[in-house]
Parts: sequence; C-alpha cells; structure tokens
Amino acid sequence: MEDFLTAAIAVLDLWVRTLSIPLALYILLSGLDEVFIDCVCLLTWISNRLIRGAKDQAAEHTAVFASPPKKISILVPLWKESTVIRQMVDNNVGGITYANYDFFLGCYPNDTETLEAVQELEQRHKNVHVAVCGNPGPTSKADCLNWIYQRMLSYEREHGVRYEIIMTHDAEDVIHPHALHWVNYHCDIYDMVQVPVLPLRTPMREWTHGIYCDEFAEFQTKDMPGRQILGGFIPSNGVGTGFTRYSLDQLAARDGRIFEPECLTEDYENGLRLHFLGCPQLFMPVQMEAGEPLATREYFPHTAHAAIRQRTRWVTGIALQSWERHGWRGGIGTKYWLWRDRKGLIGNPVSLFTMLLSLYGLFTLGWSNWTGRPWGMAELMSTWPKLALFGSTTTLQLIHLGVRAWCTSRIYGWKYASGVPLRALYANYINCRATFGAMWRYSYAKVSKTRLTWLKTDHSYPVLASAARVRKLGEILVSSGRLTADNLEWALGHQPKGMRLGEFLVRCHLLTEDHLYEALSLQASIPLSRFDPQRIGRNVARALPAHVIERHQLIPVKIAGGFLFVASPELPDAAKERELARYTRLTVRMHLLTATNFDSLRRALL
Repeated sequence: MEDFLTAAIAVLDLWVRTLSIPLALYILLSGLDEVFIDCVCLLTWISNRLIRGAKDQAAEHTAVFASPPKKISILVPLWKESTVIRQMVDNNVGGITYANYDFFLGCYPNDTETLEAVQELEQRHKNVHVAVCGNPGPTSKADCLNWIYQRMLSYEREHGVRYEIIMTHDAEDVIHPHALHWVNYHCDIYDMVQVPVLPLRTPMREWTHGIYCDEFAEFQTKDMPGRQILGGFIPSNGVGTGFTRYSLDQLAARDGRIFEPECLTEDYENGLRLHFLGCPQLFMPVQMEAGEPLATREYFPHTAHAAIRQRTRWVTGIALQSWERHGWRGGIGTKYWLWRDRKGLIGNPVSLFTMLLSLYGLFTLGWSNWTGRPWGMAELMSTWPKLALFGSTTTLQLIHLGVRAWCTSRIYGWKYASGVPLRALYANYINCRATFGAMWRYSYAKVSKTRLTWLKTDHSYPVLASAARVRKLGEILVSSGRLTADNLEWALGHQPKGMRLGEFLVRCHLLTEDHLYEALSLQASIPLSRFDPQRIGRNVARALPAHVIERHQLIPVKIAGGFLFVASPELPDAAKERELARYTRLTVRMHLLTATNFDSLRRALL
C-alpha cells in the first residue's frame, strides 16, 4: 500500500509541478491588478484630504440639505414578500427625512398575500401606491420594474405630477434617512447616482453572511471609487440607485423598455448601457455619519445554498450575459473594467484549485517526512526565479487580505475583521460553486434553447432599534385615527391595574384586535403577519422545543435563507431572543400576529 501511494504521489507531483507555474503567473497578474487599484484609491484619497478640508466638506453638507427637493419615485419589485414589505415601508417612511417622494410597490396578481399587504400599506400611507404587474409571477425583477414604471407613468397622468428622479430598492432595504437628500443634490449633475450598499452586521459565527460583509466593504470602499477615478462605468447595485428622468428616457429610446427582462442582472446592464449612452454617473463614496455609514443596509443570505444560488445569478448576468450582449466594446478603460468583472470566470476556480494544491503540498510534505523519501514539490523552490515567483504571489495575496481586512474594519470594527482570512477561504468555495453553476446553467440554456430563469433570493427584514423615542401605544392609535383622544383619556382613567391598555381597549370594544396589533407593529417596528395553518408544515412548527413554544407563546412558521421565522402575539425582548438562540443555529426573525391567529395555529399544528 505504501509503494502504491508513493507511486501515485509521484505522478500527481508531476502534474502539480506542471500546473503550478502557469497558475502562479495568473495569480501574480491578478494580484498586481488588485495592487494597482489599491494604489490608485490610496493616492486619490491622500490628494483629496490635502485639497479638500473640513470646511469644504461642511459646505457641501449644507448645500445638500439646501438643494430644492425634486420629486422622487422609489420602485420596489416584490414576489412572495408579504412577511417583510410591511416593516420595510413602515420603517423607511418613519425614518426618511426627505419629504418629496413616493413608493411604488410592484406585485403580481397571483401573489395574493403580498398584494393584500401592499394594499394595506397604500391605505396607511398617502405616499405608497400599488402597481400590479400584467403577467403572473414570478417573471423577472426587470419585468416587474417595467410594470411598476408604467404604473408610475399612469399615476403622473392621473394626478398631474412628474417624478424627476427614479430610485430602485428591494423589500429588505433599510434606506438611510439622508440618502435621498444626497441623491437629489447629485442628480443636478449626474444622470445616475449610486448610494453605497453594505450588509448589516451579524454575529461572527454566521460565516456565510460574513463573506458578504467583507466583500461589499472592499467593493464599496475600493472597486467602486476606483471605477470613478479611472473613468470606468458605474454598475448599478440594484438598490439605492437614483436615475434622472432624462437617463431613463435614453434607456427607453431603443425599444421602450427601461429594464431588460431577459437580463438576470438588469442593474449591471443599465449601468453599462448608460455609460455607452454618455450619461454621467456617480458612486457616492462611503462616508460616516454619527459612526454609521451613509449607505443602504440589508441582510444577505445566511446559508451556503442561498449564497451560491444568488451568486450563480450574479455570475451568469454580469460575466456571461454581459459578454454575450456587449462583447468588449468601449475604450481601454471600459475594457479594463469589463475584464475585472469577468475575470472571476477563471479566477474563482483558480482560487479554489490553488487552495487544494496548497493542501496537497502540505500532505505530501508530511508524507515525505514520515516515509523519509524526498519531497516532490521541493523542485518548485529550487531556483531563484521560481522562488521569487511564488514569494511574490504569496506577498500579493497577503496584501489583498490586509486591504480587505482594513475595509471590513472601517465598517464593522477590527474584531470582526479578524475573521477575514478564514472567511476568504470559505468564499473561495462559495464563489467557485457559483461560477461552475453559472457556466452550467448558461450552457444548458444555450444548447436547449431555453430562457434563463430568475433565481430569487429569500429576504428578511431587520428588527431595528430606532434612534427616535418609542411612541406610546395610545399616541399611535390616536394619530392613526383608530381611537379618539377622548376615548383614550377615558381608557387611561378606567384601565384596571395589571391589565394592558390594548387589552382593555379591545375588551371595551373601543378597538378591534386587528387595529391593536397594527399599532403594536408600528410601535415595535416588527412586521405584522397573518399565517394560514395549512401552509405551515408540522416539522417547521415543531422546530423549537415544546416547552419553549409554550412558555414564550410563539410558533415557528417558516425556514428560508438561513432564517427561522417565528411568530408570536407578544412583543419580543432581549432575554427571549437570547434563549431562542440556544435552540437553533439559524438566525431568528420575529413576526407579530394576532392572538386569534396564534390560537388557530396552535390548535392546528401543535
């Protein structure tokens, strides 16, 4: 057996030595490319610090909020988003400080739960409007956006208004309170303005989501500004993108469509098309306000399966579909950024393969020490050129990790950034799987002459601690018209000791149960949902121990995207959330439901 293994290793050593040199050369080229962008961004940052002082920055900040507010339309495409869209709209309407904007929420006629949620929001907020797509869903995000845009045009005709800026957002987005002010200001000059997009922080144990934190921190801190500095095109991030009306008219001039339905990454496509049309674009550099980045924040997938699924769509649209649709058009600067966007087709598999070769080298080194035979890989370090080549690639990789760690620390702190090296290894696996999946799906679609389908990502909306004071329940009920001030005053005077105000109001028939829970949802910024027992599996409902379900009056209702969605008629607290974390490795997301709905679920499922 030992002789057989030794012979097999000798054959593999030959292959590894043959492949190592070209692999190292590619890694060297890619590493130098990263260092080039690092140097460009660093030199630009230093020059800006020397040229622009604190007074200039303060003057710009003043000008932003003094700029006349243009009318802004926010388009949000939805499919099966009934569990998050209520909280997304309520949270952002309550937080955005810009006054002149409207939401247009697009949903499908065969998605009744989301349609009902959106209709409720339309009744609750005067600046929220429903847009029903003409096709049953799901089609694609781009198709949904086109229908929303048409609904916006109809609304303009009906009400005699005109939206000067159109923004795109998703159902899980936390829009920065001041973001629309900055988009409004920059759209005086630019036809497309991209607000930074950064994942919300999660515990370090959530490795998959940590990959997004690392990569987005680096991409938004380095790559996007690098495109601006070097005159490249700015791809839309899909969310937090503001378009002037003029730019959308330019996009529609060819075939009347703003967003390309067949494109899996219509955001990237529009950024590239606007660049070719000569429309000026801007990426807003990441800047901090009160210790937090001025950016669109959201959760990303928390499981490997969900991340691979999402990244498969990204690779297919950005690298393969874009290549097919646009080739290598444009000047040298455009071609350079097209190459950077597409080099992952080679770079992702190479990264994983290189990691496997490193593990193989360590294994054979141990084997040679154990058997006393010469190490077959020693030849790779036998000459100065080879030693310099492999030393250079290693140094460049360490520099890249250091830059990524710095970018991550800027947003999430150094403690979180300490996990960058390990998460980078995990990211190699995720990205490689996604690249192979994209190549397979794209090739299969071409051979079978079928259309590529939209790989939708499950979304979760964060439960945010509001910086503003928490409004009292009675104040919310009166301001929303659910209760008169006189009835509130009477109830506070007659409320029995030990009985909660909402419970007393319902008992006295001054308030319905549904209206009470609507107010509680607004007060706590937790989504209010209704769940059908027939649509919840018993195995899901029993995902937590029975004594935990009974003690805390809650029930698991859904598992998706690395989240465990839990519904309860009681508002959560920190102690309850800590206890739930002991019984599941999934990230728990709380939903509110009425006591009546909870009782029906408990009888049917438990």
